[in-house]
Amino acid sequence: MSTDPTPTLKARLRADLSAAIKGRDELRSATIRMALTAITTAEVAGAVARELSDEEVLVVLGKEAKKRREAAEAFAGAGRAELASRELDELGVLEGYLPRPLTDAELDEVVERALAGLGELAAGPAAMGPAMKAAQAAVAGRAEGGRVAAAVRRRLSAD
Repeated sequence: MSTDPTPTLKARLRADLSAAIKGRDELRSATIRMALTAITTAEVAGAVARELSDEEVLVVLGKEAKKRREAAEAFAGAGRAELASRELDELGVLEGYLPRPLTDAELDEVVERALAGLGELAAGPAAMGPAMKAAQAAVAGRAEGGRVAAAVRRRLSAD
């Protein structure tokens, strides 16, 4: 048994699932169940099954949130407002477990610091690969990849 009093994110999800089931909250229980399934799938992917760290669980939850956001947009575009609404409701549940997203100003600042650490490697558009790697690591899931890429491109083109 762990001596760390802070429960893991996965343990928190399990506890919240139990509470949602007891409270007969169908949306919340279905969404958390789906998230736990995605986490389990990630844990058994690869050569050896393993327990995901909280950071890895956040990555999985971020991907699930992105799926909900994209599905809501697709349903709304197809005139299926009730399905879009359900996806947005599920997104709201997932966002309760994700860190607060970075604002554009915060994202620019994080990208600036990450690229400053690269020194001469972060000069010009040819540096997009190493710059994205450094920026994604610094952002740590608090901004979508498209936003990070746009911020990196702006910074690299400013040089």
